[in-house]
Amino acid sequence: MYLSHIATLDRDAINLPENIRRGLRFLAGTDIATLPTGRVDIDGDRMFALVQDYETVPKADKRPESHARYIDIQYVARGRELIGYASLAGDNPVAENDFEARDVQFFASVTDETDLILGSGAYAVFHPTDIHRPGCIAGEPARVRKVVVKILA
Repeated sequence: MYLSHIATLDRDAINLPENIRRGLRFLAGTDIATLPTGRVDIDGDRMFALVQDYETVPKADKRPESHARYIDIQYVARGRELIGYASLAGDNPVAENDFEARDVQFFASVTDETDLILGSGAYAVFHPTDIHRPGCIAGEPARVRKVVVKILA
């Protein structure tokens, strides 16, 4: 997991793999406010963006998840949210495995979950070894515009 802000991309880029830099350059160079919700192709199924608008909800209402095939760059373009984070290495009972159809696995619970707060311009990179619980309230409910860049691992 990697957490930073799009404003520091020039400084951070040297520490990131090229595929993640490419996804971040898409975010930095795109007028996110004008994108329609839904999928935006960047490089076919190798890299694409999912544009989302939603209201954050209580953490207890969101299920922790992980992916097997894709890395997520979760970028908050507008708003503020909490994302829970935990390592896949913990004792985390699986509630639903849908890797085959949707590349997602949900957990009944996770151990040692850490709360990350992302405001406008912040992003977090989650690898297939990471569990994340996005879209949660950070203090008060908020309207969020988020872009999740999916990168084939």
